[in-house]
Amino acid sequence: MSETASKGQDYESSLSKATASVAAFEKRKGLVPQIQSALHATPALVPLVVLVLSIVTFGVLLGSKFFSPFALTLILQQVQIVGIVAAAQSLVILTAGIDLSVGAIMVLSSVVMGQFTFRYGIPAPISIMAGLMCGTLMGFINGWLVAKIKLPPFIVTLGMWQIVLATNFLYSANETIRSQDIEAEAPMLQFFGNVIQVGSARLTFGALFMLLLFVLLAYILNQTAWGRHVYAVGDDKEAAELSGIKTNKVIITVYMASGLICAFAGWALIGRIGSVSPTSGQLANIESITAVVIGGISLFGGRGAVMGSLFGALIVGVFTLGLRLLGADAQWTYLLIGVLIISAVAVDQWIRKASA
Repeated sequence: MSETASKGQDYESSLSKATASVAAFEKRKGLVPQIQSALHATPALVPLVVLVLSIVTFGVLLGSKFFSPFALTLILQQVQIVGIVAAAQSLVILTAGIDLSVGAIMVLSSVVMGQFTFRYGIPAPISIMAGLMCGTLMGFINGWLVAKIKLPPFIVTLGMWQIVLATNFLYSANETIRSQDIEAEAPMLQFFGNVIQVGSARLTFGALFMLLLFVLLAYILNQTAWGRHVYAVGDDKEAAELSGIKTNKVIITVYMASGLICAFAGWALIGRIGSVSPTSGQLANIESITAVVIGGISLFGGRGAVMGSLFGALIVGVFTLGLRLLGADAQWTYLLIGVLIISAVAVDQWIRKASA
């Protein structure tokens, strides 16, 4: 009789647990949990909505002054460097890392391209390849220290930022290679500065490269095994190792890809400013993190869409140009971008509860 009572109690306990589970499931079927789940599934949706609303708002306030092919393509030109570097930063942050050296790698790569051409007389195509290899090597060192030596990404890239920055100034002797000299002797260095005119719209090769880069990375991250491994490492490195993923190899290749992309940004930087300057692009590391955070990629890794970083960079560009055309003080731009950064992190925390 006591055994029957015990079985009855177990049955009632199981039934109450099942009822509680059903109640919890029903509770999550409300509007707010559905929004959380939708944003969790498509993390680039929030920055896309913010971008569209920003464009519409400034379009209403400024009319044709803002809503014109020239103004809208000008935004692409202005954010092309930050956008390319943000693409590199996105890969690293998706693995739950961070790269504070992206701006320094970008500038050093551009300096190598310029110095190889003008100091050593090496043909521009070979000099460009040397610059791309330089960026990739810097990325490899970062990745090796993080993956093999197990040093924190923040410390590694902070130190690398200082080392590369010092190397940049020592190697270049703080000398700028002028635009006129590049145009006369090595115009290929300014390739990304070439303009395609379509009516009143002006698109540089650098802006087109940025757009194509994001499309390529979106495909790789979503459709290839390597891309899925990047997300897996960022989500849970230990679990990824147990599932057979070579996590160290993934981390090293991510940092190498980041370094290579930063080197391309250095080439695009020459086209953007026309010259090779060791003092340019010093804020690229902070600006790239800003674009990534506003773009909805989680700083905890493993979640986010690389296209969100493009939207994040464009949001900053829209606010910068829109407020400038309105005649507002430049400090308002920094204020609003600061609000967007904090809001983006708050939204990310809120969305993460959907998977908790």
